[in-house]
Amino acid sequence: MSQRHESTVSEDTGAADRPSAATANDTAGRDRLRPGLLVGALGVVFGDIGTSPIYTLRTVFDPADPHPVPVRAENVYGVVSLVFWSILIIVTVTYVLLAMRTDNDGEGGIMALITLVRRWSAGGRTAAVLAALGIFGAALFFGDSMITPAISVLSAVEGLGVAQPALAKAVVPVTALIIVLLFAFQHRGTASVGRLFGPVMVVWFLTIGACGIGGIGRHPAILRALWPGYALEFLAGHFGIAFFALAAIVLAITGAEALYADLGHFGRRSITGAWLLLVLPACVLSYLGQAALELEAGGHVASPFFLLVPSWGRLPMVALATMATVIASQAVITGAYSVAAQAARIGYLPRLRIAYTSASTPGQIYVPWINWLLLVSVLTLVFAFRSSSALAFAFGMAVTCTITITTLLLGYLAHARWGLPRWLVVLGWTPLLAVDLLFVAANLTKLVRGAWLPLLIGLVVFTVMTTWQRGRQVVATERNRLEGPLREFLDELRDGSNLTTVDGTAVFLDRSKQTVPLALRANVERNRIRHRQIVIVSVETEPVPRVSAGDRIGIDHLDFRDDGVVHITARVGYLESPDVPAALAGLDPHDTEGVLDLDRASYFLSHLELRAAERPAMSRWRTRLFIAISYLSADVADDFRLPRERTVILGELLEV
Repeated sequence: MSQRHESTVSEDTGAADRPSAATANDTAGRDRLRPGLLVGALGVVFGDIGTSPIYTLRTVFDPADPHPVPVRAENVYGVVSLVFWSILIIVTVTYVLLAMRTDNDGEGGIMALITLVRRWSAGGRTAAVLAALGIFGAALFFGDSMITPAISVLSAVEGLGVAQPALAKAVVPVTALIIVLLFAFQHRGTASVGRLFGPVMVVWFLTIGACGIGGIGRHPAILRALWPGYALEFLAGHFGIAFFALAAIVLAITGAEALYADLGHFGRRSITGAWLLLVLPACVLSYLGQAALELEAGGHVASPFFLLVPSWGRLPMVALATMATVIASQAVITGAYSVAAQAARIGYLPRLRIAYTSASTPGQIYVPWINWLLLVSVLTLVFAFRSSSALAFAFGMAVTCTITITTLLLGYLAHARWGLPRWLVVLGWTPLLAVDLLFVAANLTKLVRGAWLPLLIGLVVFTVMTTWQRGRQVVATERNRLEGPLREFLDELRDGSNLTTVDGTAVFLDRSKQTVPLALRANVERNRIRHRQIVIVSVETEPVPRVSAGDRIGIDHLDFRDDGVVHITARVGYLESPDVPAALAGLDPHDTEGVLDLDRASYFLSHLELRAAERPAMSRWRTRLFIAISYLSADVADDFRLPRERTVILGELLEV
């Protein structure tokens, strides 16, 4: 699918399935195993999953849970074994071994999977259902982006109550202050602090691993929990307890989707190396150490993660944990910016205002509207739930649904893209899906305890995204009627004896070369003037992250020699920002006979004023929602980097 732009809405059409040479080179560079990339991956990719040991086991054995897990030796062994094998199966197998080999020209994430499904499918109901599931998975990610900062920062600051019980009442206010500061500084970008993220997380993982080893030293027999028999025996022999425990055990794999989403930033080898060499061992050691502490205590331990630390080191550990959870929050916030930008590029959200916070790294962006929406949502969650334990089940629901959708899409692509036989896909993916669905079922039992929240957020965002995509199609149909065929218009233009021709070059943005830009038609039919040189530009977002220099420009001379009309196709990847003047500057003067005066060209845009028709194409509530969403669209001139002093906007009323 490629997206062609003009104003508020645009039309999706097919695009060639071709790799980008520039992207391939970038991917090859990122996929080298380099120490700098390893440290960078530790700072950005693993913040979420690396801070899960703070609250996972505490939540599993929380006596306030309606289905508590009694702290008995067989239960502790079974829980820790389930934690270890869940991490191994879901994170290592599904994401590290499978998902990371399913990239879209080096880029990963749920939006990349949706693009691949559409590209490799032959159409039909199955592909449509899978694409819709993918969109719902992307919608759930926004819920994850709201819950992660709340639960992560809360869980770290709650360590104050362990180190100094008198400070327990300060947990919520301190958490809220940290979150406000975190979002307030987003507009500065992550470049200035990014260099600190990796070293901090290296210290974090070494510290939690060392504390875990100290706990294991108290009860070395806990190492036997690594044997899968304990997990299977716990599930089979104590299913009534184990099933409900899964709703909390899933917290150990939160953040797994970040490994795949950040594939394009660091490459498969760097992420895999960081995971296998440091993150996985450190997390497993921490879980084993906490379990040993539970066994030694012989009962529930209020905060086993912080109690593993000697009393003299607990306040420093709270500070380190707070930094680690801020990093985890930062990663998911920037991930929300990226998902929103990609969704807008492929037509599921309106074009949002995007600020680029790094001159050298295009992926570092800031989306103001998303930032302030997340801030309000996160603060609401903090003050409504007030503890990480209360938020735990909401967190697990978002994660399990996203992982299940990812597994389904990967299974489809294993057959469609990799060419694996159906029987082999069914044989290989059934166990993975069974594990995922078991986690989903367990979390469904926590609906009244907060698991409804991410589903509600996901449903709202899914409705917004699909309504926008459907509304764009309705608008595109109506626009085609108003615009009319371009070839017929050029014939009329050639015969227009009562038109005034003015010197200079006019650039009109349109969706394709099949129809007339509304601004051009209005200029001719209402103002009765035309420019001597007319350039019609269509910006296409290709289903690849970046487009190579040789593929960026396409030229159709139309009637340029006789009437001075030329059509330019400017192609960009879905991770790139369209820059129309820069694209036109790359034209070879020989292709346009050197007569285009682009340095002084005027740019014309058509702005659509939407109004509900008496008999709308969509239901009335969706039509009203679509029109309301349209007001969130960023300014087209800013989005396409058009010079303000030379841009003219002509309005048009459109009923939908």
